[in-house]
Amino acid sequence: MSAATESAPVYSPFFGVMGAASAIVFSSLGAAYGTAKAGTGIAAMSVMRPELIMKSIIPVVMAGIIAIYGLVVAVLIAGTLGRAPTYDLYNGFTHLGAGLAVGFSGLAAGFAIGIVGDAGVRGTAQQPRLFVGMILILIFAEVLGLYGLIVAIYLYTK
Repeated sequence: MSAATESAPVYSPFFGVMGAASAIVFSSLGAAYGTAKAGTGIAAMSVMRPELIMKSIIPVVMAGIIAIYGLVVAVLIAGTLGRAPTYDLYNGFTHLGAGLAVGFSGLAAGFAIGIVGDAGVRGTAQQPRLFVGMILILIFAEVLGLYGLIVAIYLYTK
């Protein structure tokens, strides 16, 4: 085996593809859970206070942004995929790490947004002063996904 094929075996693009797939799959799972969990809270709250429905959509929008983080990283990784001689193991492993970083942090952020959004909109229906606190907690939960995006972009550029 030559030095070029040792650093770029035929299976090296597999890791890059798995990075792109894990970025979009896990971040979309987090966004879907956050949307579903916050949506059930909105549905339950709207029975008591239908005038607060549009104000309570914020957690659902924030959950959807999590999926965009994964989409950005997946498209970046997919744009640099290539065949084995030009795509080596180093690129495959860094792209896998980037995909896992944004994917798992998006999954965690989606869970946090869903739980906080569900409890927050129900609580806001009973006590309107809770709204600002809910928004602040949602921002801190959203930042978890943003941290994963930053790490993923840093790994991607290596």
